[in-house]
Amino acid sequence: MRLGIDLDGVVANFTLGWMNFYNRDFGTSLTFEDSQHWGDLVGLTHFVDIDEFWDWSSDLDGHSVFWHLDPFPGAIEALRSLVDDGHHIIVITTKPSFAVRDTHDWIERHRLPAAEIHILEDKWLIDADVYLDDGPHILPSLVLRRPDRSVCRYVRPWNVPVDGAIDVRDFDEFRDVVIRMTEEG
Repeated sequence: MRLGIDLDGVVANFTLGWMNFYNRDFGTSLTFEDSQHWGDLVGLTHFVDIDEFWDWSSDLDGHSVFWHLDPFPGAIEALRSLVDDGHHIIVITTKPSFAVRDTHDWIERHRLPAAEIHILEDKWLIDADVYLDDGPHILPSLVLRRPDRSVCRYVRPWNVPVDGAIDVRDFDEFRDVVIRMTEEG
């Protein structure tokens, strides 16, 4: 099966990544648990708007924040295991234009087993059998535009249940969904 996997908030820990740099640069002590809303990039910081945040995060020690992110523990290994089972990992992510090269570098450096990489706003344009995403604005569009596919919501404090989406809390639960779908044909 084609598994459409989001990166930030699912495989890469974007929240902790930007917080670590913000704490370093501005003397704060934000933690991952402080982030409860999608707009916390601005809400928890001094930035006036998202554009100011992106300006700051586009060059942190010579790369964008996306280059520096750590993967969530076990995420890449779980994806490799799914590939070993015969599935295809299709990365479907949204990034600012300044982060495209750093995103490709991140995928290569972490040896993410991606058969395809798509960086775009309208993720539903990319066909997958199962989607995994955490974006509160992305999940409803996937359910609406891909009603014949399975959409998994990676449960995070910044998203809410979406009718038609399957909630998963970790890659073990996601793997269970994929196994079940494979068995159902």
